[in-house]
Amino acid sequence: MGLTYRDSGVDIDKGDRFVEIIKEKLKGEERKSIGLFGGLYDIGKLRYKNPVLVSSTDGVGTKLLLAKMAGKYSTIGIDLVAMCVNDIITLGARPLFFLDYMATAELDLNKASDIIDGILEGCRQSKCSLLGGETAEMPGVYRKDDYELAGFAVGIVEKDKIIDGKHIKAGDKLIALPSSGIHSNGISLARKALFEIKGYSADDIIPPLEKRLIDELLVPTRIYVNVVVDILD
Repeated sequence: MGLTYRDSGVDIDKGDRFVEIIKEKLKGEERKSIGLFGGLYDIGKLRYKNPVLVSSTDGVGTKLLLAKMAGKYSTIGIDLVAMCVNDIITLGARPLFFLDYMATAELDLNKASDIIDGILEGCRQSKCSLLGGETAEMPGVYRKDDYELAGFAVGIVEKDKIIDGKHIKAGDKLIALPSSGIHSNGISLARKALFEIKGYSADDIIPPLEKRLIDELLVPTRIYVNVVVDILD
């Protein structure tokens, strides 16, 4: 037998099994494009006069290192969706669909499945569809157990309802929305301050916190889509 992909560290069969796992998780939902080369989304059902598509792409930064430290990957997908849909809602756009990109040295089906669970939960919270994604095994680029995640969200808004800051004026009301923690921004700074400078460990409970430091840092980024939509409506 000649040289195979598996000989180079890329397990196509495992990748195919992962696609089937995702399809199983999506049973009962209208997702006909999972496994195809492109994602399909029917915009015919949308009733907009002058629709504008709004897109955003983002990642979760070094929060992935915290997930690795804790051995917990079930919520990092929520963060991934949140970082994208929270950006497009600032323009007044409601999320339509989401795509993900996952890269690693060697695909671990359990970890990858947990990540997808989080992504699906994030999509449910923001009322958008998981339209597709890409999973790449790249030994030599990543170290064993390393993961990289990127997300892509597309939303829609009426042209005359785009929020771009042009109409901000003195006297406008500011509405503050509570966060769930430090979200997925500034994690590198938090790791530096808490673990390196202060010398805390992941299992430390620091008053007034009531949970382990690592669990507090891994609290998922809050998705603001629904509350902002309610305000806009």
